[in-house]
Amino acid sequence: MIAPWVAEEMAKANLGDKRLNRRLRRVLSDLSDRPTASIPAACGGHKEMTATYRFFDNDKATLDKILEPHYACSQQRIAAQEVALLVQDTTEMDLTRPEQVVEGAGPLDDSARRGVFVHTLQAFTPDGTPLGAVWVDCWARDEASLAQPQKVKRKKRKAAPIEEKESYRWVQGLRQCRVVAEQCPNTTCVCIADSEADIYEVFTEPRGTQPSVHWLIRLCQERPLQAGSAAEARTIRDQVGAQPVLFTKEISVRGRKTKVACEERSRRQARRDRQAVVAVRAVQVTLRPPARARGQLPAVTVNVVLVQEVNPAAGEEPVEWLLLTTLPIDSLEEVRLIIQYYCVRWMIEVLFRTLKSGCRVEQRRFEELERMLACLAVYLITAWRTLFVCRLGRSCPDIDCEAVFEPSEWQAVWVAVQGAKLPRRPPRLGEMVRLVAQLGGYVNRPARRDPPGPQTIWLGLQRMRDLAWAWDIFGPGAKEPVV
Repeated sequence: MIAPWVAEEMAKANLGDKRLNRRLRRVLSDLSDRPTASIPAACGGHKEMTATYRFFDNDKATLDKILEPHYACSQQRIAAQEVALLVQDTTEMDLTRPEQVVEGAGPLDDSARRGVFVHTLQAFTPDGTPLGAVWVDCWARDEASLAQPQKVKRKKRKAAPIEEKESYRWVQGLRQCRVVAEQCPNTTCVCIADSEADIYEVFTEPRGTQPSVHWLIRLCQERPLQAGSAAEARTIRDQVGAQPVLFTKEISVRGRKTKVACEERSRRQARRDRQAVVAVRAVQVTLRPPARARGQLPAVTVNVVLVQEVNPAAGEEPVEWLLLTTLPIDSLEEVRLIIQYYCVRWMIEVLFRTLKSGCRVEQRRFEELERMLACLAVYLITAWRTLFVCRLGRSCPDIDCEAVFEPSEWQAVWVAVQGAKLPRRPPRLGEMVRLVAQLGGYVNRPARRDPPGPQTIWLGLQRMRDLAWAWDIFGPGAKEPVV
């Protein structure tokens, strides 16, 4: 049975063959029902397993073709919003196989790890509800490039045009945001990226005519200001640091451990859980083009928001965000919105965790990269759906749960978890999401306020589908068996 949401999401699938279109819907439905299971276990039989592997081996089932209908649905969801946050980021997919090298995979770094890089543009609402992907780009590094000495690589990288560098993906991502903004004229689109996108070519990229796309990027390096643009200040940090504090706010800083012993970057160092007070400043500045681009790229006027910890604890690196944006900073509310929007960037990290831990995409065993990428496309949609259910239960807790769940799904879960008769009306979505999460290990205490996270949701959804399957076959609504 094809899940109803799959039929809706893949309604516009066009792989050049109606049989392939039907198979895509079946594969997505099976793998999304049991994302952590192996492909044979998710398919539930030799016949379906063989058909699934044949689907991934078909030349027409490419990553882009599989994701096309999802892109279209994502754009529809974006068009229904007043503001859409388009977050772009890169993650590496480790395909290291000691027993057999995946054909087409490249080196991830100077070590023996091999795989592919995945750069995606994901849409979110301002409260963090995922709307889906609008663009995905994958590439493998060339083996010969890493074999060159560091000095040679640096020299070539500086001389190469931006189009020949991996960093060009950030420009491409902003261009895709511009396309989305033009196709959704009633939605304010904001392209958000972390400090890797601190590239001058990104700042000078045209934002389109009305409606234009905005961007919001965390600064990575000190950038000089245009002469005469800011009194005696020479850099962004000097200028914004001289501004008066607009407001302060107490925040909770989450502790972390250093993942690599030789890590030297301050933002990757270990820290303890603590409460911190941050001060917020804002200013408009004009950036001077870097030496490599003078005479080729113009000066750019941008708005800057500095979020900086006041009186950090001894031995702790102070919390600091230096944000560059085209969004207005004329009022306190506009500055607060900029900070709120950037906080949503973390949701793409949650999506990557759901993709790798919840869907276990790196553990899928394929001998060729193209087959692996086709499988990745299916699990990208699965990861989005899992996170969508999780976040929608927070943002819209009072809507009818049948907006997301089928009657057999919520009814089976209700009886299994509550041990009571079915209510006359379907429960609210927020209540139903907590019940599903209980199947995944969420402790639903009466006084508990924190909502369930993605992990308990993806585990609970798998058990829910098993219960719904049994409900459809053996439950009150089951059809009479054929004799």
